[in-house]
Amino acid sequence: MIKKKNIKKENKKKEEVHEIFEIEKGGKEKIIETKGTIKEDNPRKGEIEKENRLLRNILIFIGIIFLIMVLSFFIANSSNQFKYKGVKFDIMQEGQLTLYHTSFPVMYNGTEMTYNIYLRNDPRELEKKVPASGTLASLDDTVVNITQEFDCDGKQMIAIGNLQNVYNAIGRSFIRDENASCDSLGRYMYLVIQPGNETSIEKFGPNCYNINIKDCEILEGTERFIVGMLVKINFDLAQ
Repeated sequence: MIKKKNIKKENKKKEEVHEIFEIEKGGKEKIIETKGTIKEDNPRKGEIEKENRLLRNILIFIGIIFLIMVLSFFIANSSNQFKYKGVKFDIMQEGQLTLYHTSFPVMYNGTEMTYNIYLRNDPRELEKKVPASGTLASLDDTVVNITQEFDCDGKQMIAIGNLQNVYNAIGRSFIRDENASCDSLGRYMYLVIQPGNETSIEKFGPNCYNINIKDCEILEGTERFIVGMLVKINFDLAQ
């Protein structure tokens, strides 16, 4: 009787092995060649799923790290920038001094260039600290009357210099004249810088403004006026 054996076939891969040996026997070299196959088990289904999960988790982790880096960069940049009434400002640190930078395009000798402005006061805080009645309707040639010199550690020179530079950038005249007065027809802007009970800006004619200064806050008062000019410049450029 012939017995039939059940042979269980396993799903295995086979790898062919071919090896050559050199041996020495009795002073003679002999080459022995062997051939055969090695069976390799297929990866188990559970192991494949485990490896896939591990790869997925690694990719998710890398993605989260990348997202955190992008968000950190965005937040850092956003915290150093803001807009005030359409005007974009960058916060800059120069040693112990914090500056608020903005710019606008100007024409110089037929070429468009960028004019940079650096304020020492936050425009958002100036709005709260320095009340202003009326907005600038136009940017005209200006006559300024400083009724009293402000001995404030050189702040007056910085303040007037900043005003002068902005007017030069937009191609308008800025003339100091203590004998001038408000023009009832508004043909030029008349600006009075004078001491006051509070630092504020008030409009008192068709194109006339008082910048009232309290306790040497001449930078705060003039920069509040410059910010109003910047808002007007930005509005005109958008038209």
